[in-house]
Amino acid sequence: MNCVIKCVALTGITNPVLDELKKGKPRTLELQSAHNLISLTGVSPGDVIFLTSVDLDDFTRGDRGIIVRVISLTIQMKRLVEYVSPVYYEERERMSARIQVQYVDNAVSKSVVGTKWGEPTFVEIIKPSCYRAGS
Repeated sequence: MNCVIKCVALTGITNPVLDELKKGKPRTLELQSAHNLISLTGVSPGDVIFLTSVDLDDFTRGDRGIIVRVISLTIQMKRLVEYVSPVYYEERERMSARIQVQYVDNAVSKSVVGTKWGEPTFVEIIKPSCYRAGS
């Protein structure tokens, strides 16, 4: 029996990171891509999210990934100042998210919503094994 779950999707996560998460230990990721940061604005510890190596532009029904549970999440702004000479300096801001997650299961996307710029990405996923007590 399959279960369908609707959750936030994070795209473009490298395969070595996904493989490391599949080992089961909690891991902390630092994300800087704008589309993933936008998607994380509605996520809280305890939520499940879908991670895939597929880029957002190519993310569609049938793409594979993993389900992880969010343990902690921090979104922060970092300000960098670079001095070139006593007169000139450049100031930049960079937003990033640190998210600690733990592997739950493999999954396949059933439908994808929010692949345009500025929209959070949501996915309905099919969890391959979901059992009911007494079945």
